Amino acid sequence: MFSFLWFLIIGGLIGWLAGALLNKDVPGGCFGNIVAGVLGAWIGGTLLGEWGWRISDFYVFPALIGALIFVFIVSLILQATAKR
Repeated sequence: MFSFLWFLIIGGLIGWLAGALLNKDVPGGCFGNIVAGVLGAWIGGTLLGEWGWRISDFYVFPALIGALIFVFIVSLILQATAKR
């Protein structure tokens, strides 16, 4: 139970940090940050593998890079749909 909570907390922090570094808001608030962090960890793990610090099933550097990619793509999609 506690490992799942840590998973959500660390995922949310990684998603929030990615949004803050790109100066983009992740839609959905805390839930959006968690989704960005978890999907970012998956993207980063797939592209970069497992290296660096590990916190609660997240490898921090690949997860952060993956979250940056995810937040950037989501912001591009939101900008494109907002212009219509």
